[in-house]
Amino acid sequence: MELLTRHARARMQQRGIRFEDLEALLDFGREVPAGGGRDLVFFDKCTRARLARSKALPAAEADRLVRSYAIVGSDGSVITVGRRYRRIPR
Repeated sequence: MELLTRHARARMQQRGIRFEDLEALLDFGREVPAGGGRDLVFFDKCTRARLARSKALPAAEADRLVRSYAIVGSDGSVITVGRRYRRIPR
């Protein structure tokens, strides 16, 4: 598991995101630069299909997970996590 900042741990607890969900997000999610040497990790259409094919999570949990995102620092530490309610502009 990647390093988690204290802020990320607090946000995971507040937003109901489990460690298993975060691991699946980091394993299957798409990374795009977020500025300042950070990366945004989220699920797009291709990565959602890859997650479904792998059957790493039950379908009900995967549906809940696909709206999650994480900000990862340049050293690989998870800075924050959350749930998105809008599209991610690219």
